[in-house]
Order: sequence, then C-alpha cells, then structure tokens
Amino acid sequence: TFPLDTAKVRLQIQGEKKAVGGIRYRGVFGTISTMIRTEGPKSLYNGLVAGLQRQLCFASVRIGLYDNVKNFYTGGKDNPSVLVRILAGCTTGAMAVSFAQPTDVVKVRFQAQMNLDGVARRYSSTMQAYRHIFQHEGMRGLWKGTLPNITRNALVNCTELVTYDLIKEAILRHKLLSDNLPCHFVSAFGAGFVTTVIASPVDVVKTRYMNSPPGQYKSAINCAWTMLTKEGPTAFYKGFVPSFLRLGSWNVVMFVTY
Repeated sequence: TFPLDTAKVRLQIQGEKKAVGGIRYRGVFGTISTMIRTEGPKSLYNGLVAGLQRQLCFASVRIGLYDNVKNFYTGGKDNPSVLVRILAGCTTGAMAVSFAQPTDVVKVRFQAQMNLDGVARRYSSTMQAYRHIFQHEGMRGLWKGTLPNITRNALVNCTELVTYDLIKEAILRHKLLSDNLPCHFVSAFGAGFVTTVIASPVDVVKTRYMNSPPGQYKSAINCAWTMLTKEGPTAFYKGFVPSFLRLGSWNVVMFVTY
C-alpha cells in the first residue's frame, strides 16, 4: 500500500506552495503516473525504510495491545460495549504515536520531497534525515505534529477497529456472509471508507504540519486555519481517494493476516 500513501501525501501538500517544474497532480492514478514519468518508479517508495520502521514501532503497539487494553477496561468481560472499544482504540493509538512519531516525520518528509534534476533534496538517507532534523530542529522537530498525529490515529484506530467489528457482526447476524475471507474483505473496506471520511481533515493537517520547515506554521491549528482561508474547506479532503484505497487495502491485509 506504500505507493498509495505516497500519492496521498503528494496530493495533500499540493496547493501549499508553487508547483515545482509546473507539475500538478490530478487524482490517485494521475499522481502515480506523473511521479513515474517525472521521477521514476522508485519515487513511489520514497521513505519506505522510515515507513517500515514506523510500522514496526506503531502497529505492534496499536494492534498488539488493543485486546489487552479492551480487556483491562472491561475487567475481562465478554462482549464489550462500543464505548469501551472506542476508548481502547484511542488509548492504543495515542500510545503508538507517542512511541513512533520520529519515524512518521521522516517518512512524510521523504514522501514529499521530489527527485527532480535541479531541485535540491532535503535528505539523502533515512539516518541522515534523523540526524539533520535533530541538529536543526532539536527533539521537538522529531516529535513535530505529535498532537494532530495522536488525534488522527486515535480517530483512525477507534473508527477502524470498532467499525470493522460492527460491520462484521451485522453481516454475520443477518447471515449475509459466513465468517470467511469475503466477509473480512467487505468489513475491511467498509471500515476504511468510514475511517477516511472522519479522519481525513486531521490527516491533511498532520501531513502538512509535519512536513513544514520551522516557522512556516505557528501550530497545527494555525496550519488548519491557513488551509481554510487560502484553499477553502475542500482542502481538508485532498488525497481522499488514495487514503481510502490505502486504508481499505491495509485493513484487508491487516485483519486477514492478524
């Protein structure tokens, strides 16, 4: 799903500055084809190393602790309420972001930088990016955008897990499908769509704020206000389609293998 994530980031930051080399991205497949044509196929995997580091840190906490936290809140009782599931999802999402934030900052900045002749690159390697951010922006730079990222991931985590549970339970209760791969597939894409609708505005702000150089925005709130006043409310849903396709595909892979 990483190329979809890269396309999402490029669409989310579009409109923030002048287009480099006159390049404009239109739609998920238009963005991917433009990147391949102008920067080569490898550009779709910019930041993959940091992305893998993020998943190792992030998913292990977010998904691995979900059932334990859910059981902690219920005292081990079966059939927890929706509220308890939401609380457990928010808790594990916040814990995961706090732990993995530096990897997310580096991933987003790599995905945003263009590999074009004559265009200076911010970072040459993953480790150099960590060092450069720490040297020029300090620890705050590595944890930049933690609050909007916690908000976004708490929304994603609780919406994703809870919606998946509810959709699957409804399908099984009404005997539309049996508990097999098609059921997981439908539940995962349904959860991905609902999650994208709810979390997309925070996700766009998170991406832009983490990618921004020092001084461009005073805070995440200022970033959101700048987007609203300069680009209008539709800016909060930039990259919606690749975000949905990525979340839906990711959910299929995650829930089926999990």
